[in-house]
Amino acid sequence: MGDRSQNLRGLFAEAQAKSRDLESTWDTNSATFQENLSITIDTYEECLEAVERVSLFSPNESLEDISSGDLQYLNIHYHLADLVQKITGGNRVSYLCRAQTSYDKFLKLLDNYDMLSKSDSKLYEQYQDSPLTFSPAPSDAAKRREAKIARFREEKELKSKLQLLRQNPTALENDDDALRKLQLTQIAFHVHQTFQSLESIGQELQILKRAPQAPTQPGQTSDDPRERNDDHNAFSERLDTDLRRPLAGLTGPILSKDGKPMRPFTLLDKRQRLQDGVFRPDHSLPTMTIDEYLEEEKRRGGMIEGGGPQSEYRPEPDEDDLDKADAETMKARQWDEFKEDNPRGSGNTLNIG
Repeated sequence: MGDRSQNLRGLFAEAQAKSRDLESTWDTNSATFQENLSITIDTYEECLEAVERVSLFSPNESLEDISSGDLQYLNIHYHLADLVQKITGGNRVSYLCRAQTSYDKFLKLLDNYDMLSKSDSKLYEQYQDSPLTFSPAPSDAAKRREAKIARFREEKELKSKLQLLRQNPTALENDDDALRKLQLTQIAFHVHQTFQSLESIGQELQILKRAPQAPTQPGQTSDDPRERNDDHNAFSERLDTDLRRPLAGLTGPILSKDGKPMRPFTLLDKRQRLQDGVFRPDHSLPTMTIDEYLEEEKRRGGMIEGGGPQSEYRPEPDEDDLDKADAETMKARQWDEFKEDNPRGSGNTLNIG
């Protein structure tokens, strides 16, 4: 039992050292980082196997039964989940689900020992009810803001507390109470980080499951459609692409079961509109001349004629056109009779003005 415990202590210290080295690396997408990341994950998994071999944790025990030196092993699932999230390439959904499972095991282990606070226990129940839509903050905007501020303050307090407890590492070796307090504070901080990560994982999983699936043909050499000879997803430089040919990845049903649109679509009144757009130039052609446009605007009343200097010009009356002269005389006479029958102000019955 002592040799196995010593083996676990050495494996965990090695995994912690490798994890700190990864945190100091800025290029997380490099092949070297990913290789070291895989080695670190394997080391933590060996730690889990060692924990199971020695039966370190039991559902029949309480928190007081765990020694201060063994409390650190409660965080193995958390470290695994945090590292798995950093894996790039491959099936991203599977990595996220794997990290989500490790986070869940971490919280479940703490819950078995009654180490979750009342608020954290409620959050864990909310997560179990809906893992994909879980959020540690309420849906109401104002309450959500208050919850985020409270969680931020709690995280800040935990960080400062951890820094104070780590200032004298030699004292922790001889003071069991201080070591136990440090380990419990570290676990509380990891619980706080876990709920934030679970919310982020749920949001990313929803996005990835709605995103178009990439082709997995073995002979594919490039993801750029301009470099592939694929009639179904043929690339075109045209902005007004053929609506009958779906864009790359935008295939499948238009609406989901609950009526939400799954991809862009266009409602058309005729099928002939699609056929008319097969043979046409790359650019939009004008549908009418400028003169036709002006005539159409005049017909619609969109243009006002008159005004300007030409409006001041009045043609001289034609004295030989007797009919027009009589019409003008009758018009003037009718206007005079109207003014006599309707004097100015006669319509102001309310005596206003």
